[in-house]
Amino acid sequence: MSDASSLRVADADREELADELRDHVVAGTLTPEEFEERVGRAYKASTRDELDALKADLPMSPAAVQRSLEARRAHLRRRILQEGGGGLGISAVCIAIWVADGASGSFWPVWVILFTLLPLVRNAWRLLGPAPDLEAVERHLNAGGRRRGRGRHHRHRRLEQ
Repeated sequence: MSDASSLRVADADREELADELRDHVVAGTLTPEEFEERVGRAYKASTRDELDALKADLPMSPAAVQRSLEARRAHLRRRILQEGGGGLGISAVCIAIWVADGASGSFWPVWVILFTLLPLVRNAWRLLGPAPDLEAVERHLNAGGRRRGRGRHHRHRRLEQ
């Protein structure tokens, strides 16, 4: 696999860098002359490495920080939905079993629903609630992946012995 810094860039990447450089002019970290020179070099750049070099000595602009934060939130939303899909599937199977059994007695699938969807609701609240805590959501999602991965690894090791 090739190094990411040697990958070719698209016009959208050049435009994004030009927008970020404009933010730096407004903030006063670049003079208009430096801006013109860097934008000219950005439009001539063909690799990711060339674009990154144009902003290496600049702090991250507020707009870039916001874009990064939005991308991180979108990524976490996708992961929460993916993880919640399994809980929804299990809950649907339990409800189908309850209905196939005549839907009599207490609605026992509620316990499965609560157990499987509680992490989804908790993480959604942490991500979308009034005080978002992206780090807590990411820690929880990563911990779940490590637990599942560790279990599979031990099973495979036992099978190999």
